[in-house]
Amino acid sequence: MDVMDRIRQQVEENPVVIFMKGTPQFPMCGFSSRAAEALKRCEREFAFVNVLADQEVFQNLPRYADWPTFPQIYVDGELVGGCDITLEMFENGELKKLIDEAHAKRA
Repeated sequence: MDVMDRIRQQVEENPVVIFMKGTPQFPMCGFSSRAAEALKRCEREFAFVNVLADQEVFQNLPRYADWPTFPQIYVDGELVGGCDITLEMFENGELKKLIDEAHAKRA
C-alpha cells in the first residue's frame, strides 16, 4: 500500500489519531508529549502513529495536509493542528467536545 494511502487510512478509520514522535507512553519530544497528554485528559480512546518508527510516514505526512511539523492531530478525518492548537483547544474545552462528537458519530 502506498504511504499516502496508509496515512489516509489511519486518518479516516480512527475518530482521533495523533501522528507523533514516540508513543503516548514514551514520547520522544516535548511537543508530542504535551499533545498526547491533552488527548489523554479528554478521556477517550485515540490512535497513534509513531513517525520515528516509519520513515515513509515521517517524510510524507507533512505534505498530506500541508502541515510541516509534528505532532499532527486528526479528529473525525480533519487536521486539528499541532501541539499549540491542541493545547489551546483543550484549555478552552473545544478539544473534548470535538473528540466526543467524533466518537458519537462512530457509535
